[in-house]
Parts: sequence; structure tokens; C-alpha cells
Amino acid sequence: MSTPEADTLAQLIDDCTALPEELRPARQALPEPGAAAPWEVDDAHYAQVADLDAYV
Repeated sequence: MSTPEADTLAQLIDDCTALPEELRPARQALPEPGAAAPWEVDDAHYAQVADLDAYV
């Protein structure tokens, strides 16, 4: 880091980008998305919607 107290935003950005790699947070790889589980609407779920025919 070049200055103990940054006087401008540019100095602050320069100081932050100058951090050693061991002080930077580790970037963890995101897990690969899995396949979506199949689903279907059964009669019990269908019956939960009151007046469904008005919407369909």
C-alpha cells in the first residue's frame, strides 16, 4: 500500500488493488447446476386452487 490514509477515491482504489494475493479472499468455484427434478401436478395440488376454471 502506498499511503496510510487515502485522500482521493483513486488512491483508495490503488491501495486496495495493491493488496498481496494472500490477503485477498479466496475465490471459490460455484457448483455446477444439477438437472431439475421432474414434476407434475396431481389432483391434490389441482384441488388447492379455488375457482381454477376462472383462470384457465
